[in-house]
Amino acid sequence: MSRTWCRHPQGSNSNSDGEFPVIGFRILPRLRKVDQRWIDAFSGLPVATVSDAMSRMFAGGCGLRPLHKSGQLCGAALTVRTRPGDNLVLHKALDMAEPGDVIVVDGGGDVTNALIGELMIAHAKKRGVVGIVIHGAVRDSQAIAEDTFPVFAQGITHRGPYKDGPGEINVPVSIGGMVVSPGDLVVGDADGVVSVSVDDVEAIHLATSAKYQAELAQMERIQAGQNDRSWVDVALRERGCSIESDTGR
Repeated sequence: MSRTWCRHPQGSNSNSDGEFPVIGFRILPRLRKVDQRWIDAFSGLPVATVSDAMSRMFAGGCGLRPLHKSGQLCGAALTVRTRPGDNLVLHKALDMAEPGDVIVVDGGGDVTNALIGELMIAHAKKRGVVGIVIHGAVRDSQAIAEDTFPVFAQGITHRGPYKDGPGEINVPVSIGGMVVSPGDLVVGDADGVVSVSVDDVEAIHLATSAKYQAELAQMERIQAGQNDRSWVDVALRERGCSIESDTGR
């Protein structure tokens, strides 16, 4: 597969050779991608349950909020890492996107400048992209809020982006502590976004499905008034909590 390398023009953020020292300036191929059967399998499963199945510590993206009207996100990650406030390589990612992709952008969590807006989202939809996750800001929020196309972001601003670079496509990115690698499964709903590694997708699906069925069964017991709550006092006493009885008062 071919790859494209770029050099950042010399300026205050680059070194004497014109190369950006922290964020690369390169476009790489995506070497693997979660299989469609797992995308289908995770569709409809609650993000909170997926997070629990990942022991909560390995699923993150805290602070990413859904800005769209409604609807779940589920697809394969096309990752972008960019200088805060700059969307040049994000434009390239949209042109590279395949149907079923989720564009995941690490913009450093900066919300000073929007990285994407209504026009770019329209282009993404035409490309078959199924959702966008921005660790940064967006704009045209009213249009996003009236649509069911999934958009998750850290914030909103009217200020537009720069188009100078640097940036990278198809590299591992960190989104609020959640690592997303190219091709990973990305799932989102009203509770936020989680990413599941291609290597772990089968095991996480098995654990998530089992937990989801257990939750459905528990809800039935709650509705029937048959939910056993004795575990609460047991857990408190095991941890050294003193529970005083009000019997006889």
